[in-house]
Amino acid sequence: MKIGYDAKRLFHNTTGLGNFSRDLIQVLSRYYPENEYHLFNPKPKKIDRLTIDNKTIFEHLPTQFIDKKLSSLWRSKKCIKDLKNEGINIYHGLSAEIPVGIEKTTIKSIVSIHDLIFLRYPQFYKKIDVAIYTKKTKNALKNADLIVAISEQTKQDIIQFFKTDPKKIKVIYQGCHKAFKSKASIEISQKTIQKYKLPQKYILNVGTIEFRKNLLSIVEAIKGTDINLVVIGRKTPYYEKIDALIKKEGLKNQVFFLQGLTIEELACVYQLASIFVYPSLFEGFGIPIIEALYSATPVITSKNGCFSEAAGPHSIFVDPKNYSELKDNILKLWGDPDLCNQMATFGLDFVQKFNDEIIANQWQETYLNLLNKND
Repeated sequence: MKIGYDAKRLFHNTTGLGNFSRDLIQVLSRYYPENEYHLFNPKPKKIDRLTIDNKTIFEHLPTQFIDKKLSSLWRSKKCIKDLKNEGINIYHGLSAEIPVGIEKTTIKSIVSIHDLIFLRYPQFYKKIDVAIYTKKTKNALKNADLIVAISEQTKQDIIQFFKTDPKKIKVIYQGCHKAFKSKASIEISQKTIQKYKLPQKYILNVGTIEFRKNLLSIVEAIKGTDINLVVIGRKTPYYEKIDALIKKEGLKNQVFFLQGLTIEELACVYQLASIFVYPSLFEGFGIPIIEALYSATPVITSKNGCFSEAAGPHSIFVDPKNYSELKDNILKLWGDPDLCNQMATFGLDFVQKFNDEIIANQWQETYLNLLNKND
């Protein structure tokens, strides 16, 4: 098969959607090298985190002067000409978009939907962005041959907000980077500890520091304790609320903010953590949760939503807005290493369902079934 991909995030995003895109292409090319994977990148500037080998993976940029200048238009519509020229069998929109008009061609199309947070929590977005995201998602859901949601929660949101036929939606979970699946050496661990001045024992939170991720609840929960908190994520204006609380409660020596880690260093910090705490208000799936489980680190996360899908039955689930409940469970694990080890063992067993080979097989089967499906 020749499979084309919307590669904007793959080449230009260092976090969530970018990681999903890169991980998917790497996994597929490893397990199914007989396919060709064509990455349609609207702009030359890129993140060099994917090897383009010119045997199974190919990058395509706009070639016409006008398309280079109007790269967004090329990505959203005019790239169809290039898809045809390359003989693409299936086009996969990796982030809720497919080119307008692709349904009028013989090219099959799939769209991945990660979440509909912009509709569930529109107050977190600019009104113009909500309008744009809604329009693009609506077009993709209507015209794609198949919709793939990254969780059952996201599938139900698609049905709820867009009245989409459930039969048109398939759920395929995400995996995570291979760095989280191997034990860091003692040397790398020591270097990471020294470089980032990590405390001897700590709880960990990973994710953009924004209202929805609810870091404030963790800081509230460690008040009056000697528990250290390590936070890894990009700061937004919401950080000012966190900083004000830290100063007010005298927690400066207990809360550590890190940025700029390599993926290997990040994996190491996960493995060194005593507990991973993720009281997010809402997610499409929650990749940091499975990163923690692969790292053999016990997880405390939120009730409801998609969190049980990612965290499995042996994690601890709390009301993310209930500081007292969160605190009680952090203290419970903090003082019980046997329970932590038990949760880590069960969690590591559960998370194997997100292994690369399983996910690659699911995608290969999905592509083949779509290609062989008669209209």
